[in-house]
Amino acid sequence: MPFAATILTLYPEMFPGPLGISLAGRALREGSWSLDAVQIRDFATDKHRSVDDTPAGGGAGMVLRADVLAAAVDSVADDRPVLAMSPRGRPLTQERVRQLSAGPGVTILCGRFEGFDERLFEARDIEPVSIGDYVLSGGEIGAFVLLDACIRLLPGVMGAASSGDDESFETGLLEYPQYTRPVEWEGRAIPEVLRSGDHAKIAAWRKSMAERDTRLRRPDLWERHEGARVQSPSGARRKD
Repeated sequence: MPFAATILTLYPEMFPGPLGISLAGRALREGSWSLDAVQIRDFATDKHRSVDDTPAGGGAGMVLRADVLAAAVDSVADDRPVLAMSPRGRPLTQERVRQLSAGPGVTILCGRFEGFDERLFEARDIEPVSIGDYVLSGGEIGAFVLLDACIRLLPGVMGAASSGDDESFETGLLEYPQYTRPVEWEGRAIPEVLRSGDHAKIAAWRKSMAERDTRLRRPDLWERHEGARVQSPSGARRKD
């Protein structure tokens, strides 16, 4: 069965959007994955098709109603995980993306306004997910990000099976710098080691550059990487 994505949104017309072009779009047309965008408002029960209401306790904005959202989620319930795009969720990681891409697909709930009535998460098995420490106008952009990250890992989408193995975050580090022709550009040359043909030296250089850039640009990743490196498989610290 292909990877199946269902989007619960107030703006189904936004999809497939960018997922309809390039690698993801080709894979969609070839049947490697499927997409269904569902209008949340269809599950409202009043004549105004209301999906939100004022925050309990006061405050600005509107909150998405648990009863309407639960009805939408229940309508598509199956063995796929349900994710809710929210800045209050756990950060999306490459490890989680790989787990999701290896499964049957995902159902993604797109937030709007001030977010979700918290009782939704108490009553349903829904995983809040964040794509970064910032706030967007809605969860649809986050859904694009999550799906693109998953789809590119599906078999055959990127071409070579190893294309996704040597990238940023796959080893806990940022990817090493990349170069291509021309050999010289505006007085800057491709590092000599990359032109040497010595694969061992190239591998060592790439590892060194990945460590350098991670240490300088993402000290949080570097700290985790170093912490993992000094631990043995049993959890005891190495003596070397």
